[in-house]
Amino acid sequence: MLTIKQALEEAGQLQAVSESWQLDAELLLADALQSSREHLFTWPLQELQQQPLNVFRSHCQRRLQGEPIAYILGSRAFWDFELQVNHHVLIPRPETELLVESAIALLRSDQFQVRQFQDRESQDHQSPALQILDLGTGSGAIALALAREDQNWQLTAVDISAEALQLARKNADALKLSNIEFRQASWCDGLPANEYDMIVANPPYIAADDEHLREGDIRFEPLMALVAEENGLADIRQIVRQSRDFLKKDSWLLIEHGYNQQDEVAAILRAAAYSNIECRKDLAGIARMSAGQFLA
Repeated sequence: MLTIKQALEEAGQLQAVSESWQLDAELLLADALQSSREHLFTWPLQELQQQPLNVFRSHCQRRLQGEPIAYILGSRAFWDFELQVNHHVLIPRPETELLVESAIALLRSDQFQVRQFQDRESQDHQSPALQILDLGTGSGAIALALAREDQNWQLTAVDISAEALQLARKNADALKLSNIEFRQASWCDGLPANEYDMIVANPPYIAADDEHLREGDIRFEPLMALVAEENGLADIRQIVRQSRDFLKKDSWLLIEHGYNQQDEVAAILRAAAYSNIECRKDLAGIARMSAGQFLA
């Protein structure tokens, strides 16, 4: 029977597929034991029962095939919570937190505080929610982060995939969130016009011939959530065009995009008559998302 220490040493084979193989092994063994990584460090000479050892070895074999840790474990941390993930949704990435951060900063700005006050005055002192639309919600990462930020924000989370929406609902239930409505649709189809104070989107933006599609974790993620026609810009163009009919006056559209699409996305926003266009970069200095205000 192997000890914890010996099992982790056996997982040295993961070096062939992962630079962080030691962390991978610790996460996979902790999951197999239904324990914490700290337990592994505290009890390295604990002998493993056959069942958790079998689970651990199965996990390692999946990782050796290149399968992402998040799919093997069925979860990934995002913002300030844990998300369930599976092969029907993209694995939430830290750079997407920039979109959440930017959305919150705007929604907390004077513009929206004044809007809420004016709406409250016009509706007999009741406090209506700001309406936020999340297009292509996937696991629900962005919508859940915004819904947790303020219960007075009403989220509508849209995805064309029924499987993705089922998972997003599970994540909302796990977080006990009641201010999210889930809808199955292609982008804005069937939604009420002139309804939303903000639209956020993390659409497919990778070109079909991009070499990165054959590398790393991305090989296991759903292509429909990754790839777009027109060199990765087709869905962004559609969202920018459609959103004009669903945003309230002076409201904002925020879109995550590829590292080299900043200028093209800005041009698409300008052509659709958006104003105050800006691009924000992540902590690595990479252009990750652009925002535009629709004033009409």
